[in-house]
Amino acid sequence: MPDRVTPGPVSEERSIREAVCIHTKKIFDSCRDKDCIEDLRVYPTRCSQEVIDRAVSVKAKCAQLLCAYIDVQPVGYNRGFFTVDVRYYYRITADAFVGAARPIEVSGLAVFDKRAILFGSEGSAKVFSSQNSGENCPCTSANLPTAVVESVDPIILNLKLVDVCECRPCDSGIAEIPLAISEAFGDDLMQGGDVHRLYVTLGQFSIIRLERDTHLLMPVYDYCMPEKECTCGDCTPEDPCEIFRKVNFPVNEFFPPNSIDSSKETYPGCSMCR
Repeated sequence: MPDRVTPGPVSEERSIREAVCIHTKKIFDSCRDKDCIEDLRVYPTRCSQEVIDRAVSVKAKCAQLLCAYIDVQPVGYNRGFFTVDVRYYYRITADAFVGAARPIEVSGLAVFDKRAILFGSEGSAKVFSSQNSGENCPCTSANLPTAVVESVDPIILNLKLVDVCECRPCDSGIAEIPLAISEAFGDDLMQGGDVHRLYVTLGQFSIIRLERDTHLLMPVYDYCMPEKECTCGDCTPEDPCEIFRKVNFPVNEFFPPNSIDSSKETYPGCSMCR
């Protein structure tokens, strides 16, 4: 099996067949981060707020990243650099304990703002495409690079129930909540008139990058020929018992493992939020 080709200079020993020009997005700069977001206020739904006001304690269940709004602006004092402002919208789910009864599930919205400064180069061309041409003659300006944010659902590190009188005086509400975020909860989100408030601490992993459309000259080694054979959907199906005989017995499903493979272990998220 030939050695894997990695990015970087290609030696003359490689059997390059030709050089081709391709149009793709080139990543000019990127960064990764691990944010510990402490005491992020949760804005519960109306029904959840009624339960929280009567609750004596809460227990975290899971956090789901609903959406991330991204804004890119040039840095005035440093050409080629841009600020990437990201606003994360989370759905926080918890169990609220009211007296000795069973816990009641509550949910609410949490918002986190993050900023990064990355190099995105410069560009002034306007791009026109025959695929998008129409009566209004749309065009796409390439002055700003494209920001891409990759994130996973955060980990809930802590969740606490606080009386309103003990909250910080600068703890104000959200000026504007996008309609799509509000509709995701199916109920009004409360920002005042409460007795108790929830504050959550999240652990967020993210990768942010800036990229532009560009033309690159790439070496070609050979055509990419598929090795997998096509299946025939109209062919006579196999005997289901014969297929079952080929399946290995799931030993691990009947006996606990002696060790856990950490490479396959996921962070303690919550599948019920998905």
